[in-house]
Amino acid sequence: MYDFLALAYPWVKAFHIVSVISWMAALFYLPRLFVHHTERAGLEGETHEIFTMMEFKLATVIMRPAMHATWIAGLVLVFTPGIVDWSMVWPWLKGASVIGMILFHIWLIQRMKAFQKGENTLTGRQYRMMNEVPTVLMLVIVFSVVVKF
Repeated sequence: MYDFLALAYPWVKAFHIVSVISWMAALFYLPRLFVHHTERAGLEGETHEIFTMMEFKLATVIMRPAMHATWIAGLVLVFTPGIVDWSMVWPWLKGASVIGMILFHIWLIQRMKAFQKGENTLTGRQYRMMNEVPTVLMLVIVFSVVVKF
């Protein structure tokens, strides 16, 4: 089994990177859709319906599958012998940041459902501020993995 994981490592790593890029793109874009939905469309009418549909498709067709693919590939990488040194700080910091990313993902889904019900209570400015959360988490993750402190 370990031989297979070692042989598959570059392919799994590439798949993980592609999945992360897809997930991050959606995590960056969905709050921007919320900004424009809040500031331009309101909570009813045709434009509201278009934004609601776009948000739903982004979340369910791109964001959720990309998160699942990221997790699957990431777990395969974690179980590949010699890849993670658990005595160092970086894997724990990365893990905590990934959990933060998942919590942000869940928060976005909750906000999307609020828009669908016509119950959004946040402003465009608040969504702009929240849009910085995945950026900070991404920086922590990338520097943890590359620098390995």
